[in-house]
Amino acid sequence: MRSIALLNQKGGVGKTTTTANLGASLALLGKKVLVIDMDPQANLSVHLGVDIHTIKYSVYNILMNTATTSDVLMPTKIPGLDIIPANIDLSGAEIELVGVVGRETVLKEYVGDIVKQYDYVLVDCPPSLGLLTLNVLTLVDELFIPVQTEFFALQGVSKLLDTFEVVKKRLNNRLEITGIVLCMYTSRTRLCQEVVDKIKEHFGNKVFNTMVRKNVKLSESPSHGKPVITYAPDSHGAEDYMLLAKEVVAQVIENKK
Repeated sequence: MRSIALLNQKGGVGKTTTTANLGASLALLGKKVLVIDMDPQANLSVHLGVDIHTIKYSVYNILMNTATTSDVLMPTKIPGLDIIPANIDLSGAEIELVGVVGRETVLKEYVGDIVKQYDYVLVDCPPSLGLLTLNVLTLVDELFIPVQTEFFALQGVSKLLDTFEVVKKRLNNRLEITGIVLCMYTSRTRLCQEVVDKIKEHFGNKVFNTMVRKNVKLSESPSHGKPVITYAPDSHGAEDYMLLAKEVVAQVIENKK
């Protein structure tokens, strides 16, 4: 079982898009996958077809211990892909957890046993380094950082790396950065390639070979409540995320050698 947080406190870098589409692609490769939406904006839930306005329970209820994980867990339209959804209630969780003893490990306490039932668990983090994100980083073993191939790509990543080191030292010594996902790539600009070179220079072999190209279908698919692999299976977006999923699966083979 691999548990992976997708995190970048810079918004709009493809974090939620990658969580949804990588999860769906892994499921279509025959893996049993759980995605957890830890962003109060609930974009991951919407992307995978969840009606966030009518669900009875969300991940907020798990954190508040007012519902069990099995109450909240639900299947998506992709066979093999389940989700623990979020809704706007989650926006109040950080304040409500402040006075809780062991507040950084509440998520791990309540969902730790469930995640062991899956091949892959992907967690979409909020674009911040607050208490919700700390809960995710104490749950998972791996961290993927989606990075947009633009001028400000590495801005803020140093702060994220500092947080990673603190969490690894004090809360979760299993945590490792195992992947950098390059998103919104276009080969038409020289700047884009320069940014890619700089990111590879900084992170080395942690950068995935697959680069997710800018793609209209990727932008359209969330409004239809579908990952791009089912919304537009012949698109560049579907092709790129399937290649990325195969690369992620290959990581397991390498790690077992």
